[in-house]
Amino acid sequence: MVTRRDLIAGAAAFSGSAAAGFLAVGRRVKARAADPQEVIARPIAEGVKAVTFDLAERPTALPCFDGKTLPLWTFESGTTFPIVRMKLGERFDTVFKNNLPMAGEVASIHWHGLRIPNDQDGVPYMTQQPIAVGSEGRYSFVPPDTGSFFFHTHCNSTEHFGRGLIGVLIVEGDEISPPDDEVVLLMKDWRIGPDGAFLPFTTDEGAAKGGTPGTVRSVNGERSPVITVPSSADIRIRFYNLDPMRISEIGFENAGAAIIAVDGNGIPPMPFESWRMGTGMRLDVLLRTAAPGESVKLFDYFSKEPYVLAEFKSEGPPKRTGPFEPTPLKVMPFAKLDETSAQRMPFEFSATPTGASIAAAGTVSDIQIGPLCLSKRTFWAINKQAWPGHDHKDLGPPFAVLKSGNSYIFELKNTTPRSHPIHIHGHTFEVLSSSLRHHPRVRCDTVLLLPNERIEVGLVAGEPGKWMFHCHILEHQEAGMMGYIEVV
Repeated sequence: MVTRRDLIAGAAAFSGSAAAGFLAVGRRVKARAADPQEVIARPIAEGVKAVTFDLAERPTALPCFDGKTLPLWTFESGTTFPIVRMKLGERFDTVFKNNLPMAGEVASIHWHGLRIPNDQDGVPYMTQQPIAVGSEGRYSFVPPDTGSFFFHTHCNSTEHFGRGLIGVLIVEGDEISPPDDEVVLLMKDWRIGPDGAFLPFTTDEGAAKGGTPGTVRSVNGERSPVITVPSSADIRIRFYNLDPMRISEIGFENAGAAIIAVDGNGIPPMPFESWRMGTGMRLDVLLRTAAPGESVKLFDYFSKEPYVLAEFKSEGPPKRTGPFEPTPLKVMPFAKLDETSAQRMPFEFSATPTGASIAAAGTVSDIQIGPLCLSKRTFWAINKQAWPGHDHKDLGPPFAVLKSGNSYIFELKNTTPRSHPIHIHGHTFEVLSSSLRHHPRVRCDTVLLLPNERIEVGLVAGEPGKWMFHCHILEHQEAGMMGYIEVV
């Protein structure tokens, strides 16, 4: 008998399929009737959330390292991946010290998915001067949206991600009915050799293909963790793909589950389908847990064999006895896209001749990072332009100049045989259409562009400034598939 697991595995193997990426894997979900109007999220607190980070090397032995200790780079002592929680309406004040161990290792912090003032976006050489080793930087802003966000440095990103320099920022205030529990899942691979030491974080061959893969998989620093949850309960799962390159297709089997947010943006509860996720993407899911003593497994189907990412083991008396009826989240009052007047802008994502030749030859060597946090080779391009366009001494012109408040439709066309998760800083956008698959109309800040796919996304230009626009496979970003748009 062919199971749903078999169907998903087949879809993962055939990534060009129009159906790939959105196949049902759970029990049917009865969605609660929507109110006549969406519930708008309003500030629930005021004041200041103050955080201090100390970027430094800290030898760490995670469970997935099998007893080995590796020189991780982290934001604070005692925590591999810090999770900062704040409430909508609070100001976020951050002080960070750059105590990274390598001379010349500049740093800045980018707040992925947040629509904040441009000078707080944390892009070195563009929105700020980077912070040198031994120096201190500051950020202060009020997050305008609820949701599941994260933060990371934006220079030499492949190595920084590879060593674990990532953190989570959750802005609360979107729940109409609180769940029985919440679990944050952070998926990230590690490149570890047979000797237990880090392998090179990047290679020419990987950068010219789909990225240099890790050798050890983990979720929250463990291999397939078993997480204890209340029985027959509705729990909120915030799932983050924080790997430098891995693309996954996640899904449950034999469980009631609904997607309630994409990239932190609330949507009407949608019966959980397998969801194709590139790096930088997040998914909020409401899961009805199993009966006492039983468990539910979360799979990654985008592999040769389905891989168990995490197992949720139920303990204690049942929390709920009625049918699974997920409640929608509150939503933010985003500016409405005017599709009739929106200006269309084409963006083609392609390989350079150098990248195509290296991918074909299978040449392997280390990439050296240049003074603008980029490879000295360019393998990828947007609109035939490999960032920074001509040399590493200036930014070059923007891909487009947008007027704040106006509507635009970006036509994203992938002419390569690789997938690219495309991220735009400082904005969210609506996915309007795909040439290969039925993609739900959701709001996000990172969209996965499949090989030879054309996706249309609509956005309303936001805060003035220069905003990065790039593939979030970090080696692709550093090897040319990056640029910026300017909002005036």
